[in-house]
Order: sequence, then C-alpha cells, then structure tokens
Amino acid sequence: MKTLLKNCKIVNYDKIVDGNILINDGIIEDITTENISADKEYDCSGKYVLPGLIDMHSHMREPGFEYKEDITSAGRAAVAGGITSACCMANTKPVIDNASIAAFIINKSKNDGLFDAMPYGAVTKGLKGEELTEMGDLYENGVCGFSDDGNTIMNAEVMRRALEYVKYFDSFISVHAIDNNLQGNGYMNEGKVSAINGLNGIPSEAESVIIARDIMLARLTKSRVHISHVSSKAAVDIIRWGKNEGVNVTAEATPHHYTLTDENCLTYNTNFKMSPPLREEKDIQAILEGFKDGTIDCISTDHAPHQDDEKFVEFGLAPVGIIGYQTAIPLTIKRIHEGLLSWTDFARLMSYNPSKILKKDNLGVIAKGKQADIVVIDDAVEYVYTKEINYSKSINTPFLNKTLKGRAVYTFKKGNLVYQALK
Repeated sequence: MKTLLKNCKIVNYDKIVDGNILINDGIIEDITTENISADKEYDCSGKYVLPGLIDMHSHMREPGFEYKEDITSAGRAAVAGGITSACCMANTKPVIDNASIAAFIINKSKNDGLFDAMPYGAVTKGLKGEELTEMGDLYENGVCGFSDDGNTIMNAEVMRRALEYVKYFDSFISVHAIDNNLQGNGYMNEGKVSAINGLNGIPSEAESVIIARDIMLARLTKSRVHISHVSSKAAVDIIRWGKNEGVNVTAEATPHHYTLTDENCLTYNTNFKMSPPLREEKDIQAILEGFKDGTIDCISTDHAPHQDDEKFVEFGLAPVGIIGYQTAIPLTIKRIHEGLLSWTDFARLMSYNPSKILKKDNLGVIAKGKQADIVVIDDAVEYVYTKEINYSKSINTPFLNKTLKGRAVYTFKKGNLVYQALK
C-alpha cells in the first residue's frame, strides 16, 4: 500500500523544500512536485514535515516502575510528541545491566509498533559505579550506548576503563554530570533564588567539573563521550573547548533547560525540581548559542515520569524530573518563533544529529530510500495541554493546563500512521 503526504514543507537539517512524499512499504519511495495518487493521502498544507524526532535521553520506567510509565504508554506519549525513536536510561528495576532486560524492552516496543525504544546499557553493575558490566554482550544485544544516568560515575579510573572498553565497538558513554560531593544535599541552583527560598543550592561547578574530567578522559582514551542535559554556561564553554581540541564529545540539552529558570522555583512547585537544576537566564542564552554554533548537538527531553503522590511533598523530598515527550515541540517552536532557533536547527538537533551519534543511517532525514519515520507539525495551533491529551501515565509537568502553541498532527512510523491529533 502506498501513502502520499501532499503539499509538504519538508524540513531537513540543511534546507526546506516544498514537495509531496510518496511512501511505499515503510520506505520513502519518492519526493516530487508532480501530482500523483496513492492508496492513502494526507494533505499537509500549511504544516512543517520533519524526519521523525529521535530522543536520546528519556526514562520509560519499565521494568520495575510500571505505575509511573511502561513501554506502551511511553510509546503513545512519544508519538503524540512526534518522537519515533527514543533512548531509555538504565535506572530501571532490575537495572539494564544484562542483555535479557535490554532485549525485553526492544522486543516490546517492536511488538507495539508505535516507536523504537532503544535502551542504554548500564556502565556499571547495579549503577553502583564500581564494577563494569558485560558491555560487549549488551552492545551485541542491541543497546544504543551506555549510561549510569541518575548516578555519576565518581571514580575516574572506572570511567577511564569504561571509555576504553566501549572504544572497541565504537559506542559511547552518556554522562550524568553532577559531582556528588559538590551537590551535597542541594535541591536547586545555588544563587539568589535559593537564598530567598531558604533551600540548599547546587553550584553550576558541580556539573562543569565532571564534564571537564570526562572530556579529558575521552581525550586520553580517544573514545566517545556524550554529555547529558547540559544546564549551565560553564558547561557549554567547556564542551566547546573540548570540541576545539578535537575530543570526540557530543552533548544534549533539554527543552526545560532552555525554557525555565530557577526563578520558577520561587513557587516551591516540585515540578520545577530537576537534575541538573534549572539555572539562570544567562545559562539559557548559552545553551541556545551552543545549539546554533554546534557545541550542543541534540535536543533531548529527559522524559521522567513520577506518580502524583511522589511529587506532592515538600520540595526537598520530591524526586527530580518532569515528563517531556509531548512538550518538546511547543517549547522549541516558541524559540523558533522568537527567532532564536530555526526549523532546520530543529531537524538537525532532534533528528539528524541523533541519528549520526546513534549510527542509525536510515533515519534522521527525509530523502528517497530512507525509512518513513515522519512527523507533521502545525506550528500555529493553540491548545490547552490537559490530562485528556496527555498520553503518559504520569502528569508531573509544570505545563499541565497551560496554553501551548504547536504540536504534532500526524506521526508516521515506517510509513504507518501511529498518531493523529484530535481536532
């Protein structure tokens, strides 16, 4: 069966063109300006059509925490946000430190047919930062990379050996960069707002010192390191230095870190409690500049579902993180409308660059012969983000019941329509 997307404004990482996309058997068969017909047709007039978004950092909670999220509910939320592939972190229960758990996640998402769940393998057994996992076996069984996210590998010798290990199969380590000792019992960014709130602060140096260490270790080992959820200007500057030195370092930042600041924490709303914490306006500007000049390679959501009761506690006791699959598009469109990012930036940061880092050469661009993972975006539609249109099991987001602008209207996975927005 052939599917035709008509009157498309096709956005790739390098250009925007008008045309029609013909899909056959899950593959883009042709891109043309000619009038052609197909078994199914979708009119995309006035919409932007991007390669399916690839989220390099999220938490799907299964196995072990299915009351927060599972692979199926994560898939529904992801495709509602235009995300057709998503990497999930290893801090499940049990931890993804053996091949059988990784295979379970991969196979369940394939059976669902909504999106590709691509698990990270743990770097260390039990995420304890002590003994390396059987990384080669995990890699052979399909993990997308390695991370102890949620925990920092504080032992530099362990981190060095892990980087040496993954080098043999050209994989990478995604770093949760927070120095445990500098973080201490801090709950938010250290600064004026934390002083006003009377909450213990976390200096930005807690992030930047680990980033500096791991860039130096990547240079020593000539291996690949990926910096997760960059939040501070100092971190951006250090990553830029590493790239200029020729180190094989890539990085990501989240929509909440280029949208919100620590001033939001004045409300004591625990949905503003993040790890790393929300910083200041200067840090947001540094992240946006890092996107533009190539210092930061990706937009990732760090989708982190938590049950209501877990967040409905005092600020210091609440778990960190928010859901993010369905808010990445509107928060990024806001920056596009402000002229701080472009549509090609969006395609580069959340489709093309992640496909290259993950070595998924059949993804990341809309081109003849590529897999038909596609999202159609309406950047003008305004709506209230309610429980009814939230597909995650959890609702921990400060954007709930807020008016947002821009969303996915169609999402296609391997040419199959897996999401259509309600009118």
